[in-house]
Amino acid sequence: KDVQKEREPHVYLSKEEVKEKIQSYNSSVTDKLKMTLNANGIYTGFIKVQMELCRPITVQSSQSQGRCARSNNETAFYLPEGCVNTLHISSTNTVREVIEALLKKFFVADNPAKFALYKRCHKEDQVYTCKLSDREHPLYLRLVAGPRTEMLSFVLREHETGEVMWEAFSIPELQNFLRILDKEENEQLQILKKRYAAYRDKLEEALGGVWKPG
Repeated sequence: KDVQKEREPHVYLSKEEVKEKIQSYNSSVTDKLKMTLNANGIYTGFIKVQMELCRPITVQSSQSQGRCARSNNETAFYLPEGCVNTLHISSTNTVREVIEALLKKFFVADNPAKFALYKRCHKEDQVYTCKLSDREHPLYLRLVAGPRTEMLSFVLREHETGEVMWEAFSIPELQNFLRILDKEENEQLQILKKRYAAYRDKLEEALGGVWKPG
């Protein structure tokens, strides 16, 4: 189980230190997702983000993109567990911008304020997670940690239940959530009814065998 860890202080690197770290980073990369240092000191690279979303997301079709009003071209569904996405970003991109870009890439119509980006670290056989602030820079964290995802990985989650900004949800979204919950509740009820019906049949069969005239 993940354990919350206090946010580590940001260490500012000189341009030469950044250059050396990028060279070291690229020499260790095994998936060809290298970083590039530009003349202005800004560097670009890739991060992988694992989607760990418990609530359904609203996806917008390509035809309805850019429209402010919600339409019939939007569908709410649960994202498959363990889904990982790769983003190409720069060292200037903040956590908030990364979340917005990730949602835009997959046509997610939900308000970015519903989501938070976490960093996950493995240290001393323990898994630590820490919610990143909106102003932090994920590519810097990737550079400092190196390319190994077991040392550092990124996870997109909804805000904790107590932090949910319900005002960020539209009426159609809330109605979709209710429909999905009703469907899941009915499915679970049917499963329970079948289980108890089978159990009852076995009991009646056993009772019939006990009381059957010899």
